[in-house]
Amino acid sequence: MKKVIGIIALVLAGSLSATAQTTDNMDRIEVCKQNYRTLFGGEALTGQGTDPEMMDILQKFIFGEVFQMGNLTIKQREMITCITLATMQTLPQLKAHAGAALNVGVTPEELREVMYLTAPFIGFPKMLNAVSTVNEVFKERGISLPLEKQSKVTEETRHETGKAIQDKQYPGGIASVMEGLPGDMGDDVEQFLTNYFFGEIYSRGALDLNTRELLGYCVLTTLEAESQLQSHYHGNINAGNSPETLTAAVIQCLPYIGFPAAIKALRIIKQEYAKPDTAGNNLVRISKIIVDTAQLDAYNAFLKEEIESSMRLEPGVLTLYATAEKDAPHKVTILEIYADRAAYESHLKTPHFQKYKQGTLAMVKDLELIDVAPLIPGLKIK
Repeated sequence: MKKVIGIIALVLAGSLSATAQTTDNMDRIEVCKQNYRTLFGGEALTGQGTDPEMMDILQKFIFGEVFQMGNLTIKQREMITCITLATMQTLPQLKAHAGAALNVGVTPEELREVMYLTAPFIGFPKMLNAVSTVNEVFKERGISLPLEKQSKVTEETRHETGKAIQDKQYPGGIASVMEGLPGDMGDDVEQFLTNYFFGEIYSRGALDLNTRELLGYCVLTTLEAESQLQSHYHGNINAGNSPETLTAAVIQCLPYIGFPAAIKALRIIKQEYAKPDTAGNNLVRISKIIVDTAQLDAYNAFLKEEIESSMRLEPGVLTLYATAEKDAPHKVTILEIYADRAAYESHLKTPHFQKYKQGTLAMVKDLELIDVAPLIPGLKIK
């Protein structure tokens, strides 16, 4: 971690090119040749062609230096390269790297999904240009088209599926950004994001969620989409990508997009990474409940449904842990932990909580709510 975060600091000082050289010059050349051979099946640094000096600089830097940064696999590096080139619409280079991606084990289905993933970011026309380029490579390799379908939703399930992904990755969505649009069309844009972006694109097969998030960050890095880079940093963390992996992915983009765009993304990673843990804002409460013994089974059924729904549907509900005394099962204690007071207040308005509240009114004989302060803020419950 210290090594990668140190790289970010040096980037901000304008000296990445000096620090990226992690081996001596001879090692860099050998690494370059090996990676190039693996990717393209040919030899690097041949001194041939119309611009041998620049090709020498390019190949040593990309395949000898950048390819050594971070913990990315060679498959990940080529998917990142392909989605970056697709975003930039540099189609001849995309064609070459699409072939390289197949050479290092990216499946046709995975590569197609990398191209499809660009659509919500750069629009359908540019995505279709990229798909057409990759399809040329498939045909040259004798890969039969169309490929196997990867859609996981129907007209009936696209919204529910998209909302589940969006709520997990980006609690709160973009509601505040869309408020106040003329004609209340902000609500429609929110629906587009949920149903199309998360429902139809993010839910597809072949690529897992953390890969989609990582590749999406590379697209936003290429586009220099600053506000989205901030939110998608946290989307990546929620998906399980580490700050180190995210940093290495941006550095993998650097030779193709240039220093200014890469440094902007790295600054945002540094900024978000350095933010203090907000666990101190958690609302923690103990609920002590005495239930009518004659209605205990019915109460427990309501409670079970409410807790399972809250934990599944509400990112701001961190813990609802219910217990009953062994010798007095009608005495129930619940440890409740919410991300903050806003998450708690939002929880109280949910349909599943209201169902529990109204359904158990006649079952609860006594209720005591005790706000408590954690002695070790931020301690994770395993």
